[in-house]
Amino acid sequence: MTEVQDYPSRLNDAESKRFEAFSYLPPMDASQIRKQVEYAVSKGWNCAIEHAEPERAGKSYWYMWKLPMFGEKGVDFIMREAEACHRANPGNHVRVIGYDNKAQSQGMSLVIYRA
Repeated sequence: MTEVQDYPSRLNDAESKRFEAFSYLPPMDASQIRKQVEYAVSKGWNCAIEHAEPERAGKSYWYMWKLPMFGEKGVDFIMREAEACHRANPGNHVRVIGYDNKAQSQGMSLVIYRA
């Protein structure tokens, strides 16, 4: 049997925290993040932007940046809003969420800026 790699995530080390499946992979560049947002839009999911301080990012609720973008199909607009959130909150993590209306749940959640 192969050995399973340990990811030493600790509460006192904000850099070690993992948030979603993508956080275990190397960081995505802007084009890869854009493709994920394009995927969410293509599925008809409503995107939203959230942010939180690194020390409370493990909590269930993050601060919402404006309102969810119901029906927004413009990937450029969504990306600009995420960037605006990051500029307004430079010390916070920022994530994009895609809400799946049919499943009544999150279809995607991706941290795109880490503080």
